[in-house]
Amino acid sequence: MNFRKAYKDWRDYRNTVNELGRMSERELNDLGISRGDIPFVARRPAN
Repeated sequence: MNFRKAYKDWRDYRNTVNELGRMSERELNDLGISRGDIPFVARRPAN
C-alpha cells in the first residue's frame, strides 16, 4: 500500500469517526450503531 492511499484511508476513517461521534445517541440508535461500535463501523469499506 502506498503512502498516499494509506493517508487517504486514515483520513476517511477519522472523518467517519468524527462524524459519527457528533451524532446523538438517538441518531446512532436509528442507524443501529452503539457509540462503542464507531471505530469498528468506521473501518468497514465503503460500498
